Amino acid sequence: MARGTGHPARPSPGKLADMTTTTMPVARARTHVTVLLLLGLTHLLNDMMQSLIPAAYPILKDAYGLDFVQIGMITLTFQIAGSLLQPVIGMVTDRHPAPYSPVVGMMFTLSGLVSLAFAHSYAVVLVSVALIGIGSSIFHPEATRMARYAAGGRQGLAQGIFQVGGQAGGALGPVFAALVIVPWGQPSLAWFAVAALMAMMLLVWIGSRQRQISAEFVAMRSAGRKGGGGHVAHAPFTIGVGLVVLTLLMFSKNAYGESFRSFYTFYLMDRFGLSIPSAQMMLFVFLLASAAGALIGGIVGDRIGRYRIIWISVLGPLPLTLVLPYADLFWTGVLTVAINLIMASAFASILIYAMELLPGRIGLIGGLFYGLNFGLGGIAAAILGGLAESYGVETVYRLCSFLPLAGLLAWFLPRIDDGRG
Repeated sequence: MARGTGHPARPSPGKLADMTTTTMPVARARTHVTVLLLLGLTHLLNDMMQSLIPAAYPILKDAYGLDFVQIGMITLTFQIAGSLLQPVIGMVTDRHPAPYSPVVGMMFTLSGLVSLAFAHSYAVVLVSVALIGIGSSIFHPEATRMARYAAGGRQGLAQGIFQVGGQAGGALGPVFAALVIVPWGQPSLAWFAVAALMAMMLLVWIGSRQRQISAEFVAMRSAGRKGGGGHVAHAPFTIGVGLVVLTLLMFSKNAYGESFRSFYTFYLMDRFGLSIPSAQMMLFVFLLASAAGALIGGIVGDRIGRYRIIWISVLGPLPLTLVLPYADLFWTGVLTVAINLIMASAFASILIYAMELLPGRIGLIGGLFYGLNFGLGGIAAAILGGLAESYGVETVYRLCSFLPLAGLLAWFLPRIDDGRG
């Protein structure tokens, strides 16, 4: 019997009902690999367009004479716009599924990207990044639901594919900044509208499949309930403690990650004298490690359980983060890749763990945790921007090196039974 559930264990074969990670109907459902791969591709395109924002920071800083506080405010505006709507949209789509809502989200992203390309003031930059954030807030909840439905019994693999798309897209931003935006300037951002149009076409096809796949998911879940399977209803206290701990772990993870996404290029240029393109390429390598970590974490989580992966990924990087601020250029590259590879493996497991706590609220969980990803990252960016302006970027990295200590909070996670011990 899973600890913290709201009702006692039932005798065999009802014991199978205690499994909360992937219920019998999901385990029997077919894994729609093509849909998952295309969802990963649209996630790649979505997050690639978003990643152009921090990748363009050095250019925007020079063009508008910005300080680190103003750069942090750009990130905060983008992240808050991308976080506030996501839980609301998730709750609405839980009751009224909207398979084509991600297409609408891409329209917002497209308009924001073009607006940013031709922005003529700091205020227009803020409005533009807010539009891109709103587009992301509309995209994620329904896309997360579709990945859940299309997963079959391989939830970790499905979320890993979905996450690796987003992480790979985030990694491409610095590459395009170095190869396109730096040589061609801010107006070249408009060229990436092609990516938004491509994503919209793919999402229209995915939306046309959602009715069939979701009907299959619901039918198989219903069959599992009749056979003694189904979702466990956890006690409110268990759900509350689990979500609070997961939120705190997410904040520590995102605060450390945001120190790289927003300020890593400045750190490399200030400390090692790198050029903007060279610093952007190192940021690309760092973010590429996120993509690999997300996929590895999802696959391994299917085998050893979400609880163990969360422990390893959040607390594991601590020795490396403590050494990083004192490393030379070569070891800085090695350590940042290793840190992000381990740390990025957490997100898929955190998301699935939350879905196991509230299995009937997929849209809400997707919106909440992607929203947290945006909102908490934005708050961290604003705080770190102020610290960087007052004390320097190197001091920020020394302070952030202790953030993985928050991984000790995983001790308080409810040990819900995920069927893997």
